[in-house]
Amino acid sequence: MIERYTRKEMGRLWEPENRFRKWLDVEIAACEAWADLGKIPRAALAVIKKKAGFDVRRIDEIEAVVKHDVIAFLTSVAEKVGPESRYVHKGLTSSDIVDTAQSLLMKEAAGIIIKDLKGLIAVLKEQAFRYKNTICIGRSHGVHAEPMTFGLKFTLWYEEAKRNLERMEKARKIISIGKFSGAVGTFSNIPVAIEEKVCKKLSLKPEPIATQVVQRDRHAEYLSTLAIIAASIEKIVIEIRHLQRTEVLEAEEPFAKGQKGSSAMPHKRNPVGCENLSGLARVVRTNALAALENVALWHERDISHSSVERVIIPDSTILVDYMLNRLTGILSGLQVYPERMMENLNRSYGLYNSQNMLISLTEKGMSREDAYALVQKNAMMSWKTRKQFKTLLSKDREVKKYLSAKELNNIFDLNNYFRNIDYIFKRVFGKA
Repeated sequence: MIERYTRKEMGRLWEPENRFRKWLDVEIAACEAWADLGKIPRAALAVIKKKAGFDVRRIDEIEAVVKHDVIAFLTSVAEKVGPESRYVHKGLTSSDIVDTAQSLLMKEAAGIIIKDLKGLIAVLKEQAFRYKNTICIGRSHGVHAEPMTFGLKFTLWYEEAKRNLERMEKARKIISIGKFSGAVGTFSNIPVAIEEKVCKKLSLKPEPIATQVVQRDRHAEYLSTLAIIAASIEKIVIEIRHLQRTEVLEAEEPFAKGQKGSSAMPHKRNPVGCENLSGLARVVRTNALAALENVALWHERDISHSSVERVIIPDSTILVDYMLNRLTGILSGLQVYPERMMENLNRSYGLYNSQNMLISLTEKGMSREDAYALVQKNAMMSWKTRKQFKTLLSKDREVKKYLSAKELNNIFDLNNYFRNIDYIFKRVFGKA
């Protein structure tokens, strides 16, 4: 059955209600830090913590007038808290709240994506072992190269997914930064201790040096990591798309009961899931470019990055979460056709043994240039006449001078290509 994406965790993360909730968490943490320093009365802090809240509709109404989202938010909070709200946002600038809260959201989003990657990695490992010894032809430039096993494809993707997991864990660390240093980062109206205390409460690290904002190279690295993950996803699905072509048909993405592939042609079974992921990868990569454009701001800050981030950060995290889950579903239910793989392998008349022939002839004393010319001549004749490569070689007088019939048979032994599969698997997966 074809997979269906049903997860909503990432989508809820970026809804206005949750975003403002993070802003409030940061504001309250700052109030607590001020109270620890004796600058906010404990009684006032208790009122703030008890009454603090907001109304999204009310924030929208206020923002329509004041044209400033943080002021609108603070006004809504003040309406809930009352007189004690004068202590809220003490010594802070808007970016102290917005950037720190955004770090919390991005950190949480990274955690979801990390779980997704671990799920994908588990499926890739399972499929790698399932098809460890399933023989298929390897291709370069889309042309038959040498035999391999289908499990090696999954093993390759597994290793790359592990690197993406490491990248995402690093990106989460890079973005887990808070900033409470005021209008231009000089702590002019706020003690250094506030930043240290608030960041500790929020499980973030203080930005070592900031302007009015957390520096956007952090966000660019985060979005670039998502783009690399998306590129890896596209790498996998393009392979499946190629393998699903009618002329190849070695594997197909799942096709559900009742599913239809074309409004005009009832026979169609199209790789629509994989094509969907190829398209979405383009969006995520484009968003990474926008994040790179956000690194350069005027002086200590301008607002050109803000509008961009309201789109690219939610969109990219939501998309990558979706893409990883959809890919995991496709790979779990992938239809694999080993018989077709062998059929396709035999379509090139045994020409994949050309390198073994080249090496064998040179080992017998022939120059590499002469051996290459001899092997290539027979290979081209095999393509032209559609005769088995081995048959042509066995009748070639020059070949007979160097290789016996038995030696030629050994060269064409398919098992030659699989001697080191166990070694590769052990190197990638360990002893298990």
